Amino acid sequence: MLNIRRLATTQPDFWPQLRELVYWEQGAEAKVEAVVADILAAVKARGDAALLEYTARFDQLQVDSAQALELPPAELDAALDSLPAEQRKALEVAAERIRRYAERQKLQSWSYTEGDGTVLGQQVTPLDRVGVYVPGGKAAYPSSVLMNIVPAKVAGVPEVIMVTPTPAGERNPMVLAAARIAGGDRVFTIGGAQAVAALAFGTETIPAVDKIVGPGNAYVAAAKRMVFGVVGIDMIAGPSEILVICDGRTNPDWIAMDLFSQAEHDEEAKAWLISPDAAFLDQVLASMNKLLPELERRDIIQASMNANGALIHVADLAEAAEVANVIAPEHLELSVAEPEALLPLLRHAGAIFLGRYTSEALGDYCAGPNHVLPTSTTARFASPLGVYDFQKRTSIINCSPSAAVMLGRVASVLARGEGLTAHARSAEYRLEPENG
Repeated sequence: MLNIRRLATTQPDFWPQLRELVYWEQGAEAKVEAVVADILAAVKARGDAALLEYTARFDQLQVDSAQALELPPAELDAALDSLPAEQRKALEVAAERIRRYAERQKLQSWSYTEGDGTVLGQQVTPLDRVGVYVPGGKAAYPSSVLMNIVPAKVAGVPEVIMVTPTPAGERNPMVLAAARIAGGDRVFTIGGAQAVAALAFGTETIPAVDKIVGPGNAYVAAAKRMVFGVVGIDMIAGPSEILVICDGRTNPDWIAMDLFSQAEHDEEAKAWLISPDAAFLDQVLASMNKLLPELERRDIIQASMNANGALIHVADLAEAAEVANVIAPEHLELSVAEPEALLPLLRHAGAIFLGRYTSEALGDYCAGPNHVLPTSTTARFASPLGVYDFQKRTSIINCSPSAAVMLGRVASVLARGEGLTAHARSAEYRLEPENG
């Protein structure tokens, strides 16, 4: 039987309890950081040799050279051809929907001309090279391959390098097939902090990238955090989250399974239900106890729900929105009669799913928007992964001679006010156009 926390906004300590519930410490344990620091230093100093040692130690995969860690395109093609027709079709449909959504996100270069003749603008260019980390072995996520590679290719990134561990040589055909469908350029069978190090610093075989994206375990997350600044990263993802706001009129079995869909990720996952109908909260709890024994990952779900889940009673849907804004969830389902009416009240969420028929699982796989989302209240300032994460913006300035005079006088005054006389004189040299 599940023993899920019950909260109500009428409780005097409700808001402190809520903040405690959603809090997640992003820092890794000291022992994890120490191990990762050693791995990063070794790969940076010894390149392929260190990479081969760590791959043999952690993945039980021994090869003669780092070149043997790269999968040839023919192997990716073979993986795609080996899939059952239903799986291949599902990957292709999902990839196309993700691609169509991503195409609408592309930023374009622009410029305009001021009255004094100065041309100002912004040039948008893709990153040169991106690394995508994909968990491997039996715990494989082909959907993550699509969600990370497709927007990078839509952005115009010339080279996308995917790394994925293959413990004891075990390769997941769907992951490799997804890399082929998404347009990945090179695939290496490496994982862990050593893979992040190789992507960040480069080795004799693996070229350094400009940005690393994709999920991983605590060692991967710590490595990404520690190489940030050498390369860009997408985010440090916390446990999976789902928050459902329901008016009490949705089938409670549906809501129970929606909560389970995130709770089954791991014991740290967080699943919450908010409703103004206290009786409905009881109905959903009954549904969860009924459905839980049927599920393969029931032990994980039970541990997650008991430790981190919550059933929250509110006065009305407006108050539900207020609670949701504090939680700032990764996934937010609005299982209510008029979800569009509630939408303007919601400011912080990674992705919002409108209506009773829009399960969060559709967003995980094939709806179109990216499933790489901010967690642990970071939706207050962060956004889903998208094409814009693989594009750079460069400012463009082209002064006419007359604008150089006008702007030069302004710059001179400001620069001398800051005591930066070389700045001032650089601008002053152009106050007389014939001197330029």
